[in-house]
Amino acid sequence: MKQRGNKRRAMLRAILAGGAGAGLLQAQAGSAWSPKKQSARGPIRSGHLLFLSGIGGWYPERRPKAGDIREQTADALTIMKTSLEKAGSSMENVLKVQVALVDPEKNWEPMNEVYNTFFVKDRPARSYFGSTGFRRPGQLLQIDCIAYVD
Repeated sequence: MKQRGNKRRAMLRAILAGGAGAGLLQAQAGSAWSPKKQSARGPIRSGHLLFLSGIGGWYPERRPKAGDIREQTADALTIMKTSLEKAGSSMENVLKVQVALVDPEKNWEPMNEVYNTFFVKDRPARSYFGSTGFRRPGQLLQIDCIAYVD
């Protein structure tokens, strides 16, 4: 009876820690889930989730001029795609995207046009917020995402 109580406590801890998926499986197998993070110059991985953050729309070492919102969106999403693939995932496995956007009234529609070419079907959940700017003058957006990986 005591062993069953320990498993229940482990499952409850996994749920409360946000590790319901992989954590429950591990808790049922007898080991408690831990939100350990791994990073190899790119996404942070915890269990079956990858977290990418701060993907800018413009890097001077990649392109001398900042360009418009369409160019910056395409660049940021290409960087995201490359990083996900390098970590063993893909754009199809993106669960959530957050976009910080300078001047959303002006930049939302053109950003969204490019965004929709990267996420054609089964689009991830997305949120955005307006920004007054970023550390690098001329940068118009910054993107974060959470993706699934086996």
